[in-house]
Amino acid sequence: MSQPTSAKPAARRSLAQEVGLALVVIVLATILAGYGWHDAAPGRPNTFLNFDNLVDGVATPMSYYAIMAVGLTVVIITGGIDISVGSIMALAALGGATALQGLPLDAPAWQVLPIAFAVPLLIGLVCGLVNGALIVGLNLHPFIVTLGTMSIFRGLANVLPAQKTLPAAGKRLPEAFTTDFMRLEFFGIQPLPLIIMLGCVAIGWFYLRLMIAGRETYAVGGNEEAARFSGLRVNAIKLRTYALSGLCASIAGMVSLGRFGTASTSTGTGYELTVIAAAVVGGASLAGGKGTALGALLGTLIIALIENGILILRLAQEYRLIIIGLAIVVAVALERLSHHLRQRRASR
Repeated sequence: MSQPTSAKPAARRSLAQEVGLALVVIVLATILAGYGWHDAAPGRPNTFLNFDNLVDGVATPMSYYAIMAVGLTVVIITGGIDISVGSIMALAALGGATALQGLPLDAPAWQVLPIAFAVPLLIGLVCGLVNGALIVGLNLHPFIVTLGTMSIFRGLANVLPAQKTLPAAGKRLPEAFTTDFMRLEFFGIQPLPLIIMLGCVAIGWFYLRLMIAGRETYAVGGNEEAARFSGLRVNAIKLRTYALSGLCASIAGMVSLGRFGTASTSTGTGYELTVIAAAVVGGASLAGGKGTALGALLGTLIIALIENGILILRLAQEYRLIIIGLAIVVAVALERLSHHLRQRRASR
């Protein structure tokens, strides 16, 4: 099925934006690599380009943000927002830890992995459906609803577990999930978080670009009333997007749990701002109708490079929040300017 003619300019703009984001990534990496040569001690590797920094300092930490940014981008495309993703991540990780800590350390993979996957994903799905049901059922603004559920889910993460950190002292999670799966090494790296991240991006790309559900998502974000008059089930589409956002947040929680072997009530705290920044820098328009999964990945990579640059330049961590806030403001301002210029050209 070919794309409608009206969709082709939007597709070209998305491609141009993704190319622009890739160029920003290259520029940032080049600057950090140049400083890395200057900063490295004689006979020591580049402080930015060395293998450990690229994998453990950039790629792996960004996996949690990128997974959640894909789900949040789908929500933002409809004109919504979900600021509860960090709390859902914590609740999913703690739920998974609670279920797994009761199993023997040497429990077989066929017994461990289904629980490790199903429990966090079910928690994330339920949380996402709660968000969506409140928004579409009560016709409430997404920011207000998810601001409330952010606090509710974080509160549940604090009061439901018997301890602030799981597994409890003296216990460990089954090795079939941690050592044998999520920390499985190939050529000195632990690739599972990155593979899961890339898998989520690929699924997000396929969903938004090639599935009818993706086209419906763009239609609702582009013009909700027109989508409703066209016969689309707008409420069901919105409910689906928040369910997907909850699922992505729970996948991030599962990955974090497997990589660190532990979850705490502070897991995911403050991640909301970073994930929103990654989605917006990646081209998702808070007005709705725009955004791509690849853009979410590139936006996350830009944020990760900035955070890594703060460490390499030995700047105070307080600058991180300033820079991320500026990134959101600048990205939104540029998007509005671009929209204004397109409108002026169209009116001539």
